[in-house]
Parts: sequence; C-alpha cells; structure tokens
Amino acid sequence: MRPFTYSRATSVADAAKSAASVQGARFIAGGTNLLDLMKLQIETPTHLIDVNHLGLDRIEKTADGGLKIGALVRNTDLAADRTVRSDYAVLSRALLAGASGQLRNKATTAGNLLQRTRCPYFYDTRMPCNKRRPGSGCGAMQGMSRSLAILGVSDACIAQHPSDMAVAMRLLDAQVDTMGADGTARSIPIADFHRLPGDTPHVETALQSGEIITSVTLPKSIGGTHVYRKVRDRASYAFALVSVAAVFDAKGGTRFAFGGIGAKPWRTEAADAAAKSGAKAVAQAALNGARTTHHNDFKQALVERTLASIYRQKEARA
Repeated sequence: MRPFTYSRATSVADAAKSAASVQGARFIAGGTNLLDLMKLQIETPTHLIDVNHLGLDRIEKTADGGLKIGALVRNTDLAADRTVRSDYAVLSRALLAGASGQLRNKATTAGNLLQRTRCPYFYDTRMPCNKRRPGSGCGAMQGMSRSLAILGVSDACIAQHPSDMAVAMRLLDAQVDTMGADGTARSIPIADFHRLPGDTPHVETALQSGEIITSVTLPKSIGGTHVYRKVRDRASYAFALVSVAAVFDAKGGTRFAFGGIGAKPWRTEAADAAAKSGAKAVAQAALNGARTTHHNDFKQALVERTLASIYRQKEARA
C-alpha cells in the first residue's frame, strides 16, 4: 500500500470541496472494496477523506410515499429495515444475497453502488486492463472470460458490474442524490448513473470531480411479488454468473433487471413488455445485442433458465 494522507470531513460540503481540491483524493466509509484495491495498488489515492461522521445513515420516508436511504446506511441495516422488507422486498433479498454478514455490516449504500468490477484481469496488475490503466488493452478479450459481461460491452472492456444491490435499485427506478464541490445538489436516475465502457472504461459513473453521494431515493412502492434469484458457483460469498430481480405488481405489470451479464445493472423495456409471453420471450428481449465469448456464451441459456425458475416461484406463491 502506498503512503497517503487522511482527514475526517465535518460536513458534506466540506467533504466535496476537499475531494475536488486535492488531486487523487478519495472518500472512504466502510472501505470493503477500496482498501483491498489499495493493498493491491490498483487504487493509489494520495488522500483519504473519512465521511463516516456526516449523519448520512438514516432511512426515512419521503413526502410522496417513497423512501430516502442515506449514503452511509450499512447493507445489513438496509436489508433488515421493516419498510424495505415489506415494501421493497427485492432490495432486501438482493442485499442478503451479496457478500458475507461481516462485509454487509461495514459496506454502505453509496459504497455498494461505487464498487468496482471483479474481473480477474482488473485485479491482476501483470495483465493489461483499460479500467486500471487506460489504453493498455483488455486481457480478458483473449483470456478466461467465463464470469464477464455479455451486454453493454465494447472492444475496450468486457468487465461485468458486480453489485447485487444495484440490480434491485435499477429495478426500482432509484435516484442517486449527490452534492458537488460547489454545493450544487442533483438527482441522477440510476439508469444514467453507471456508464457503459465504450472507449473510456475507466470512467465508470456520472459523478464529477469532488461530487459525493448523499442518499438514494426510491419512489413509492408498487407492491406485488418481489423475487431476487442469484446463480453463482457456490452458495455463499460469490458474485453472480447471472442474477434476476423481478417485481410482479398487483396491477399485472412486470419488471425485470439483470446482474452478472451487463457492464452495468441491466434493464430493458423490451424485456418488461415480453413478460406475459414467458421466460423464453423475456430472455430473448433482454439479451438482444448480446456479445459473447467462447467462455461465457452459456450465460444466455442460464438467463432463460433463471427466468423460468422465477416464473415457477411466482406461480407457487400465487
């Protein structure tokens, strides 16, 4: 780990200004991803800004019946919250499917959204990786790509987005609330928050220099049956090969979002529109434009099988 300086922010505005004024500064809260990357010298911040004492750790109902989740709410607390469990059950289930209990106790809402890919070529500093070192190439293109993305990829990067929570947030049409270095607040639809790799895979989110996440806001619950199904190589502490979040609402509408297959949490209107035609039709709509390798082509069939399992689960509950 390389040397760095440290400070503790006294306010959200102070944190944002400090991050914008110090080149190479990073925010730190739970540190469950950042510290690992620092030990491997994949992340080499010159300065860490501790944001744990900013009071962003509350879950509150909004005036329009939605839910405001503070950026520093721990994953364990969010999954256990009574309103989340009753009205946004898919979010609770996605959180409980991720990581281990110890990590969930430390990981935060904002940190989960910002975690970086688990592509093995990103983690191996001996290999080229455009996310880690722009312009160096993508070792995964000709390497082992079994776990990697098949949607939203480019010639520069085929890394997958790792978050379970973000898939549920995408399904629920969350808004990511931020404050910039100049004190300006904005709300970013989660559909626009994570960026596709294109020619700049190292630019992963819509955040600007110094901008800090303050909360995530969910709209009013649509009710219905909530399902999160995660398929992985082992039963615990493993990232998704394929995951599907689904809500079958009380009015007959259906939503789907997918993890493990996209460069960012994946959702398409076409997949939602195909819901009444069954798992095969939804899979075909969702996978339109998929770009596979010899190693990860199996994910297309796995998406359909996972969807079929969700339909059976819905029928059983009915």
